[in-house]
Amino acid sequence: MFNKLKNKLSGFKQNFSSKIEDKATPVEESSATEPETAESIRFQEKEDVGTKAENKTGFTHKAKALVFEREFILDEADVEDILWELEMSLLESDIAISVSEKIVNDVKQELVGSRKKIGSNTSKIVEDALKKSINDVMSANVFDFDEFIDSHEKPVNIVFVGINGTGKTTSIAKIAHRLKAMNKSVVIAAGDTFRAGAIDQIAVHAERIGVKLIKHQEGGDPAAVVYDAVQYAKAHDSDVVLSDTAGRMHTNVNLMAQLQKICRVSAPDLVFFVDEAVAGNDAVERAEQFNEAVPVDGSILNKTDADSKGGAAISIAYITGKPIVFLGLGQEYEDLKKFDPRWFVDQIFS
Repeated sequence: MFNKLKNKLSGFKQNFSSKIEDKATPVEESSATEPETAESIRFQEKEDVGTKAENKTGFTHKAKALVFEREFILDEADVEDILWELEMSLLESDIAISVSEKIVNDVKQELVGSRKKIGSNTSKIVEDALKKSINDVMSANVFDFDEFIDSHEKPVNIVFVGINGTGKTTSIAKIAHRLKAMNKSVVIAAGDTFRAGAIDQIAVHAERIGVKLIKHQEGGDPAAVVYDAVQYAKAHDSDVVLSDTAGRMHTNVNLMAQLQKICRVSAPDLVFFVDEAVAGNDAVERAEQFNEAVPVDGSILNKTDADSKGGAAISIAYITGKPIVFLGLGQEYEDLKKFDPRWFVDQIFS
């Protein structure tokens, strides 16, 4: 995953590390930047009188070794070109403009204008700054799905929305499988009454997983299907209703109005937007526009394992103000990962 982004960030780390090395200078023992350390050394030297020969590795020598490290301070002008290259690399990795600017500004604040000590690995300093910035962007909104399901009043009604072909039905099947493993009872609403074969497709998944399916005839009212599924779940003390909907472009006024009707009639507890990570900025734009039409509570990104850039996953939560809930990493029912910003960042820098 994310090979293109990894290569671009690796080049940035090398360039920035070279600039740090160029600006690095030895730290003098009398440096005004270390008053407490210097005072500690003087105090300890008094205590060490007569014992220096026996205490070559004592506190004094360790403290002095720390004082004689190097430090650097960078002006904005020193790294203006490098930061520009970073922003271009982020944009080329399908990271949205506002998110790219946020990451670049965070890195600049972390590394420019303040005096910092360095050891031998300057690349780690740059990598830590990048990791912190990207993690902060992706952690702006975090949602614990399992905790919500456990604590919320039953049944929890979850409606899945998005355009055609992004894996809504497969995502519903994966989540149904996950909920079954959590010992939750699940009802699936076959609310995609528009696409030919959609009801049969989700029926196959429901049978394989062993969950109840509520369906009407093809071409029926999807809002009625979802409503009936919720009523069935209430009558049978089911824990969760997973409601499929027809794929639609956000520009289709009639179908978006239909989606609004579904949400008005069934009053979902959660609305999940489903798209593909490989769609990059298109997925980010679609998530934003769906969120304006039918406020979503989170996103599911499929085909993350095939994404060489990572831009959509980094951008989508920040742009929409709503969390990424799951990542799809394959076609099997088990190939669904609960989103974890730290894990994601680790994949970028692994």
